[in-house]
Amino acid sequence: MSEIKTASSPVAATSAVTDELLVSVVIPALNEAESIVACVRRSIDTMGDHGIRGEVIVADNGSTDGTPELAREAGARVINEQRKGYGSAYLAGFASARGKYIVMGDADETYDFSEIARFIEPLEDGADFVMGSRLRGKIHPGAMPWLHRYVGNPVLTGVLNLFFKTGVSDAHCGMRAFRRELLPRLDLRTTGMEFAPEQVIRSSKLGLDIREIPIEYHPRTGESKLSSFSDGWRHLRFLLVHSPTWLFLVPGLAMILLGVVVGAVSLFNVPLFGRQWQLHTLIAGSMLAIVGTQVAQLGVFSRTYAFYYLGEHDPLFDKVRAKMRLEHGLIAGALVFLVDLIMAAVVLVIWIHRGFGELREEKLAIAGLALVVIGIQMIFGAFFLSILGLRRRSRALEDPQPPAAG
Repeated sequence: MSEIKTASSPVAATSAVTDELLVSVVIPALNEAESIVACVRRSIDTMGDHGIRGEVIVADNGSTDGTPELAREAGARVINEQRKGYGSAYLAGFASARGKYIVMGDADETYDFSEIARFIEPLEDGADFVMGSRLRGKIHPGAMPWLHRYVGNPVLTGVLNLFFKTGVSDAHCGMRAFRRELLPRLDLRTTGMEFAPEQVIRSSKLGLDIREIPIEYHPRTGESKLSSFSDGWRHLRFLLVHSPTWLFLVPGLAMILLGVVVGAVSLFNVPLFGRQWQLHTLIAGSMLAIVGTQVAQLGVFSRTYAFYYLGEHDPLFDKVRAKMRLEHGLIAGALVFLVDLIMAAVVLVIWIHRGFGELREEKLAIAGLALVVIGIQMIFGAFFLSILGLRRRSRALEDPQPPAAG
C-alpha cells in the first residue's frame, strides 16, 4: 500500500504534522472499563506492526466507571461528548479525527482491531467506504443472539437493499472504514443507533464505491447497550422516512389501483367470485382511490423536496420532473373533473327520462364524488409542487449563467 509509511512511533496523536497521519481509529465508549484498554492497545499494536502512522480516538459518551482515564493511559486521545447517543459519540470522534482514513469500531471487543490493515487496503485501492460483514465472516458462539442473526439483521439489511440498492450483506456491522474527506458530503446527523444505516444510505445515495470484507464477530465484554425491539423499530423507521418511494409512492399507487379495480367491479356489475358486488364495495373502492391519491402525492412532494432542498437525484424522477409543468397537473385534474361532469350528465339524462321522479343512482353519485375529491387533490397538489420548485427559479435569478460568447 503506497500511502502506508513506516514510523518510529505507530501512533502520532501528538504529531505536529497532521497530514502524515494515515488512519484515525475512532471508538465510541460508554462505561466500557472492562474492554477499552484491550481495544486501544490492539489498535496501536496493529498499526505499529503494519507501519501505519495513525491515532486512536476514544469518544466517551459520559462514562462513570473510569473508561476515559483507562483509554488515555492506554495511549488514546479521549474526546468527551456529553450529548447522549451512539451517533453523537461518533460525530464528535469524526470531528476530531486527523487521519486520511477513519476506521470505526465498538469498544466492547466484539470487533477485532487487529484487522485494521484489511480495512485500509480497499481504501488504498480506490474504495470510498469499506464495511465489515459478520454474516459472510465468522460469528463466534454467543456473539450474536439468534433473533439478531436470523431475523433482525437479515430483514433490516434486506429492506435497506430493497430501498436503496446498496448490495451489502450486513448493513448493521459496526466495524467500518472510509475516507475522512467525505464527511462534509455524507452530512451525517443522527445521534442514536440510526447512525449505522444513515452512513450506508448516504454513501449509497452519493454513489460512493462501497466494498465489504468478511470479519469475525466475538462475544462482547460487559453489558450490552442494545434494545432489540426499540432499536430495530428505530432502524426500520429511519429506512422508511428516507425512502419516500416505498413509504408513500408504492403503497399509494397500490391503493389507487386496488380502489379503481374494486370500484369498477361494483359500478359496472361485474360478477366476481360467483356474486355481484354492490354499494358498500363501491364505497370501499372510492375510499381506497382517494386515500391512495393523497398518499402517492405525499411521495411526489417528498421526492421533490429531496431534489430541491437535499440535493438528492433519481434518474427516473429527474426525467419526469424535467418534463412536467404546473399546467400538466392542472390539465390532469381538469380531465378528472370532466369525467365527473360526464357522469353527472348521465345521471341528469336518466332523471329526465324518468320524468323527474325518484332518482336512485347512488353508485354514479359515489363514483362522481370520489372523482371530484381526486381532481381537487391533483389541482392543488400541482400548485404545491410549483411552490416547491420556486427554489430552483430563485437560484437561477441569484446566479444567472453568463451569456455564451459570440
